[in-house]
Amino acid sequence: MKLLVIEDDKTTGAYIAKGLREEGHVVDLVEDGRAGLLAATSGDYDVMIVDRMMPHLDGLTVVKTLRGAGNTTPVLFLTAMSSVEDRIGGLNAGGDDYLVKPFAFGELSARVAALGRRPQPVEQETELKADDLTLDLLTRKVTRGGEDIDLLPREFALLEFLLRRKGRVQTRTMLLEGVWDLSFDPMTNVVETHVSRLRAKVDKPFATELIKTVRGSGYRIDG
Repeated sequence: MKLLVIEDDKTTGAYIAKGLREEGHVVDLVEDGRAGLLAATSGDYDVMIVDRMMPHLDGLTVVKTLRGAGNTTPVLFLTAMSSVEDRIGGLNAGGDDYLVKPFAFGELSARVAALGRRPQPVEQETELKADDLTLDLLTRKVTRGGEDIDLLPREFALLEFLLRRKGRVQTRTMLLEGVWDLSFDPMTNVVETHVSRLRAKVDKPFATELIKTVRGSGYRIDG
């Protein structure tokens, strides 16, 4: 793995870096918080080992700043501050693990390996689009061509379902299961009725039709 060690004690930093390099890792070592923050934002690391008490910027500030900027690299805090409150503070600042000095190198190595095995969070989509149609998943707002479109909750769910599968035909059964959570056909025209209502709002007032009927198969949204 590629690791960043931010440790102001030269002896401790050199000891950690040497041991991790002997295990085959690529290690960058910096000795103060400001340099650590710069390295963390400019490098692509698998795990960071961060001391809490450092010159220029303390470890908590470094990690809080990184988390605020969207950096999700796993962080192991390494510090002599051993109280429960200290550990809670480190974890609340965005740390993933906390190891108290003095420490055994074998434990540090094992914790680094465990953090490196953790799957990284996948960035969540916040907008779905088709042509000039936009659905905002956070604000629950739908616009087309800059105009707001007022949808009922089920219409919104239907549009979201189609947009997430843009370009692929969705059968009546798929829509019943995905939008209405029905694993059987209730023998009603609920799908057809809602598609018609949705079209009246997102298609008919505009020049381009996005929701297509695929005869004998289902519906597809293009764009």
